[in-house]
Amino acid sequence: MIRDITLGQYYKTESIIHSLDPRTKIIVITIFIVSLFLGTDFFTYPLAILFLGLIIYLSRVPLSFMLKGLKSIFIIIIITVLLNLFFTKTGTVLFAWRWFVITSGGIRLAFFMGLRLTMLIIGSSVLTLTTTPLSLTDGLEKLLKPLEKIRVPAHEIAMMMTISLRFIPILLEETDKIMKAQMARGADFNSGGFVQKAKNMIPILVPLFVSAFRKARDLALAMEARCYRGGEGRTRMKELRYKKIDSLSFLLSILYLLLIIFMPSILFMIFGRDILEGIDLLSGTMGLVSQVNSYALGSVNILTNIASDYLLGGYYV
Repeated sequence: MIRDITLGQYYKTESIIHSLDPRTKIIVITIFIVSLFLGTDFFTYPLAILFLGLIIYLSRVPLSFMLKGLKSIFIIIIITVLLNLFFTKTGTVLFAWRWFVITSGGIRLAFFMGLRLTMLIIGSSVLTLTTTPLSLTDGLEKLLKPLEKIRVPAHEIAMMMTISLRFIPILLEETDKIMKAQMARGADFNSGGFVQKAKNMIPILVPLFVSAFRKARDLALAMEARCYRGGEGRTRMKELRYKKIDSLSFLLSILYLLLIIFMPSILFMIFGRDILEGIDLLSGTMGLVSQVNSYALGSVNILTNIASDYLLGGYYV
């Protein structure tokens, strides 16, 4: 299971997505993640799936390789689905036994949350699988460059985020080696209950932390030996430049986001109220669509207020 985690790994191949500017990939993936929280009906999520499927197809990264990364967080997805299923009280009650209550709103929200979390993990994995650590650092630094006017260390933040992502597969590989060494000496990590399995993992933590600190020290020494002094006055062998394919990617992603936001209005203009009533029948309650639309509009208002506060200098306080 440890080897199945794909976040932080780089998949080397030739594709359109690999050739994009790292800033383009970061912005497009951010737009995709935002769209997952704005889309809240049965018509926007198929559009999000198609958009993500197009990105995966153009990246030439095998779908099985990306789905393999979901094995490690499968338990988290299941817990999230169950919590939303049993603790959401909106909609029509479909099943009730003691404190177990399942409603139409709970089924709807659990389905959307599970699908949203799955696509969020896959979308984030696409960014790291198609972008080298150096390119990712340069892209993050360029995007954070305007924040240097308010004394935000853009280069240091980008460097820390990239090192953190790169250390994920390294530490996972180190954990796998330690577990195999412990098992060769007779350790058993599979027997017993949950508490016993947790206790069996304690002998792994000490050598893992020691190895992590050793690797961090070696990295710091290597950076100092190469006269690393931060981002001020630092030059690059390859400067980032936007190309026509980047402009096309921006255009498609913005068009996709607009479709996600205005999809209910577009469907209402084309099909009238019948299509919205169909959504009501599918969800089991007549008032659920208006509640979901209010939630989406509230999310847009929150994002707008945050952006306004930032642009007007809210972060100076």
